[in-house]
Amino acid sequence: MTIETIYAAVLGYVLGSIPFGLLLARMAGLGDVRNIGSGNIGATNVLRTGNKGVAAATLLMDLAKGLAPVLIAKTMWPGSEGVAAVAAVLGHCFPVWLGFKGGKGVATNAGVSFGLGWPIGLAYALVWLGVLGVLRISSVAGMSAVVAAVIAAALLGYPQYVVPLGLIAVLVLWLHRANIGRLMRGEEPKVGSKK
Repeated sequence: MTIETIYAAVLGYVLGSIPFGLLLARMAGLGDVRNIGSGNIGATNVLRTGNKGVAAATLLMDLAKGLAPVLIAKTMWPGSEGVAAVAAVLGHCFPVWLGFKGGKGVATNAGVSFGLGWPIGLAYALVWLGVLGVLRISSVAGMSAVVAAVIAAALLGYPQYVVPLGLIAVLVLWLHRANIGRLMRGEEPKVGSKK
């Protein structure tokens, strides 16, 4: 653990922990997004407010807060971007400002993937959007995408990112354990439905 990796970890966590879903929903007069649907602060739950614009903005900002620390770490502390990537997703999922109760990391990991390597990000986006378009089940699309990022890193020439993306994938899958249970019971809601 070098001082550079510590800087990268702190930067990733701090940027990743900004709860854009909560902040944007409140600014739009939609109240506390944690009191509706799944209680999550991510874009899928924000969409349950019925405001597609705020949901889209949440998606983009959550993506950006994964992308930014990775690119900054790549520039300032080369070799530490994998640490920044993991820290950004941890920040989103466990933000100190919200009692360590955040989102599930899918959009933030999309930004992380693009930051680590655009081919990884492209694979992530294609799988995410493809599965979402066919099944209209956000959790399945997100879980598929995080696994696809690991495979893409291994196959497309980014072996140094397999471990960080693998750790993120394990975390995201674990955070979706309730979704997996609902999927097995045929109870998982589709995008656009109110929970």
